[in-house]
Amino acid sequence: MENYFNYFTEIEERFQQCRGTRTLLSPLDWALIETWKEAGLPLEAVLVGVERSFEKFRKRKRPGRAVNSVAYCAQEVMRAAEEAQAAEVQGGARPGAETAAPPFSPQEIEAFLRHLAEAVEQAGRRAAEQSQQVLSDDLASASAALREMGAREATRPMANLEELETQLTALEDRLTAALTRASSLELLAGFRNEVQRAMVPYRRRMSGAQIDSLERQFLKKRLLEYYEIPRLSLFYL
Repeated sequence: MENYFNYFTEIEERFQQCRGTRTLLSPLDWALIETWKEAGLPLEAVLVGVERSFEKFRKRKRPGRAVNSVAYCAQEVMRAAEEAQAAEVQGGARPGAETAAPPFSPQEIEAFLRHLAEAVEQAGRRAAEQSQQVLSDDLASASAALREMGAREATRPMANLEELETQLTALEDRLTAALTRASSLELLAGFRNEVQRAMVPYRRRMSGAQIDSLERQFLKKRLLEYYEIPRLSLFYL
């Protein structure tokens, strides 16, 4: 799981360094970075793409203009990722990174999964109070799955983080589907309008597949926030 736990923070830091300010990234930015992570874009390629984007921007010398979103870097990031893939094919697989010590203990992972289970369980109770019984049942099932994961991880001498992250991602996708089914058309339309407005300046820099992936990620983030459910990912441990 190369660079997994540094993926988001290193991209954020490099963007801020290139921009020269500590500007906070927007929900759209975080969603875009997550699409890169899920697509398997190497961290090094993303960082190169960010740097190239700022280099080209500075050469254009546009007084009063600034790069305000990671989305501005989308084209150069994809170009750098394609170059990295081509270089890997020509030169063979990249040498594997040295095995590092596990970043989390079994106790920390178990406590984190228990915290997620409790948060999802609370969301289920709120759904029941609002007469959304189907959603409440779905959330109860997800909470039980998280508790089972926690109990299993507590007995392991060392966690398989990649396997656990894959399971959490699958469960989060299942939760997102349940939340989408339970949400009103007005709520979903509002979220989609929100991402559409945010993406207007950057659409020409992205392919149709990138736009679709970004819209799905943004919708998932907003749904989880609305129902007060934390992200099911070890990145947030």
